[in-house]
Amino acid sequence: LPVEGERNVLITSALPYVNNVPHLGNIIGCVLSADTFARYCRLRRWNTLFVCGTDEYGTATETRALQEGLSPRELCDRYHALHADIYTWFRISFDHFGRTTTPQQTRIAQDIFQRLLARGFLLQDTLEQLRCETCGRYLADRFVEGTCPFCSYAEARGDQCDRCGKLINAVELQNPQCKLCRGTPVVTPTQHLFLDLPKLEGRLEAWLERTWAAGEWTANARHITRTWLRDGLKPRCITRDLTWGTPVPLDGFRDKVFYVWFDAPIGYLSITANYTEHWERWWKNPQQ
Repeated sequence: LPVEGERNVLITSALPYVNNVPHLGNIIGCVLSADTFARYCRLRRWNTLFVCGTDEYGTATETRALQEGLSPRELCDRYHALHADIYTWFRISFDHFGRTTTPQQTRIAQDIFQRLLARGFLLQDTLEQLRCETCGRYLADRFVEGTCPFCSYAEARGDQCDRCGKLINAVELQNPQCKLCRGTPVVTPTQHLFLDLPKLEGRLEAWLERTWAAGEWTANARHITRTWLRDGLKPRCITRDLTWGTPVPLDGFRDKVFYVWFDAPIGYLSITANYTEHWERWWKNPQQ
């Protein structure tokens, strides 16, 4: 735990996704550099905590599980163990290597959601999505394919065309097909929850100006962030019509889960919470 009067260093690296076997590029791209820094900090006798873990929710997990004839949980159990073994073989010096599919993840993510809701930072809006009546489910982007509206490629996915590279909204596909049953889905309206980013824009800009002045951001990070703010922040959907994910604890949305990019970054907190019940002393303790 952080110690008064000492230098306390919390280190994380990007959470590897569990639908494949990690390769050298994954390790060199994020894990190895964090490990090197953790070893340096320990040599300096700084109080160091290095955490990481597997990112396990989302559509890609469901898709891979269907391909392998497993449940998402079975798939994640298999790949989490495989990842852990490979990092151990490489002697990556994690203090704790966890995962995002834990009770602590559900508790902390739902608590953050409830705080956003109570403070008025969430919106409700209707989205049009493709629904397969045969399968009885809304189709996430990876569960639908059809003809690209831009280049007429016949096997475009619901999120992107692999031929022309353009991003696609699934409802724009021509001749869409459900990848599970090959049936024809229909466009159906459904309610979703959005993070009201425009409401946070002024407060965010003021915070960014203070931190940029401290010189702790790379030039690339500042450029990308300025571009987002220049174009104006938009409300961001944080729910999905899936079964594999952290449940949304709100009436009218209990059949949905959180979008993985709302949920996954909270994994750093929950993995630390699996390491110690006093996780907030690492994450909510700027004085130390």
